[in-house]
Formats: sequence, structure tokens, C-alpha cells
Amino acid sequence: MTNLKEELRALIAEIAEKDDVPDDVAFKDLGIDSMMGVEIVAAIERKYQVKIEDAELVEVTTLNNSMALVQKKLGSSATAEAAVSAAE
Repeated sequence: MTNLKEELRALIAEIAEKDDVPDDVAFKDLGIDSMMGVEIVAAIERKYQVKIEDAELVEVTTLNNSMALVQKKLGSSATAEAAVSAAE
């Protein structure tokens, strides 16, 4: 899933206007405020066609945490799609 990590790194870096986003540094320590956080979540939802619930926002705090959440979302949406396809 290196491509996913690098895609997320580029997306977050662009929104935060940073040259690099380290894997495990808290976004707040990079100067990413709550408004940028909202932009990051919206961009992730658009790019990966997932829905991040309000309760899951606490998981979007580092690059690695964000990647884990997207992987979980993509896995559960793939499972749901497979179930729908099997039912048809």
C-alpha cells in the first residue's frame, strides 16, 4: 500500500502547503489546523469515495493513522460491494 501512503502524503502536503509530511508526526505539530483538517478529510472522501464519520475524525491525526483509516474504509466498502454483487 505504498502508493496509497504516497498519494495521501501528496494530498496532505498540498493542502497543508508543506514540502513533506512525515509518517508519524501529529498534524497539529506540522501546523495543520482544524480547517485544514476538514479540507484533508473532504479531499480523502472525494478521492477514495469513502465516508469518514464524525467519530472517526480523531483517527485523522497523522499520515499513518489516516492511511490505516482509508485502508479500513476501502476494505469495508469492497466487502459491501462484493456482498451486493453476490446478492444480485
